[in-house]
Amino acid sequence: MNQQELQALRTLIAAHKRKDFLFGILGIFALMIGVLTFLSLFANMAIEGLGRIDADFLTSFPSRRAANAGILSAWVGSTLVMLVTAFAAVPIGVASGIYLEEYAPKNWMTDIIEINISNLAGVPSIIYGLLALGLFVYTFGLGQSILSAGLTLALLILPVVIVATREAIRSIPQIIREGAYACGATTWQVVRDHIVPYSSAGILTGIIIGMARAIGETAPIITIGALTFIAFLPPAPFAGDPPAGMFDWLFAPFTVMPIQMFNWTSRPEAAFATNAAAAGFILVLMTLAMNGLAIWLRYRLRKNINW
Repeated sequence: MNQQELQALRTLIAAHKRKDFLFGILGIFALMIGVLTFLSLFANMAIEGLGRIDADFLTSFPSRRAANAGILSAWVGSTLVMLVTAFAAVPIGVASGIYLEEYAPKNWMTDIIEINISNLAGVPSIIYGLLALGLFVYTFGLGQSILSAGLTLALLILPVVIVATREAIRSIPQIIREGAYACGATTWQVVRDHIVPYSSAGILTGIIIGMARAIGETAPIITIGALTFIAFLPPAPFAGDPPAGMFDWLFAPFTVMPIQMFNWTSRPEAAFATNAAAAGFILVLMTLAMNGLAIWLRYRLRKNINW
């Protein structure tokens, strides 16, 4: 290589480095737009609502008087709805992802199912609400209940859980499967002892992402008829006179945090806007707590993996 070719190569490398640097700056700028937007909104909610958060706010029912209003029924409703959503979406979603990756034959029917699952992840949430209104509320007769809400949100996040499960399973090296099969393991033994344990961190991440989306959804919950003002809690199992059943709370009316915030922001008094900011701050903390738990569990699971 002569001097001229060497200089041309150096010029080309320098040009590529400049492009890499500019792309890095652009990426940091795009990231900071999202981060700073979130931080500004979060800080605004904290400034407006932090002074309103106390024990009474967390343990009081909504009220027509802003000073007496609380979020007890809202956060309890959100927690119970999330429990139903998790119990419905996680087993079905994870099992579906495992089946599509490890058991399903590679044919046109499987391709159609995979395409539809990917497309369902982008369907507007209001469509799920309309589906649930006709299916769960009227056809199955579940009414405007916690069970209907949980199943609705389970349908909403099911594609996310399935796709995350499949991607986590695909990240497992093929040599793990081949080694297990070479030792005489069945497909179920490979899945149970290798695939699921090794991919559990990625699966958990997808589950938490879906749950974080579900906890902030409003449109499908409003569609199925969640209450905007509720001053009682679902019946506790074996409590009351006569005693409630084990699962009576599943069929109780409910409200959730986003709907409570919507109700307060629609009122003209500034004090209700302060309540909404405080509720939003708590909702963000709940979401961050879920993500923090996922990060901790993912770290523990990955730490215990020995390839």
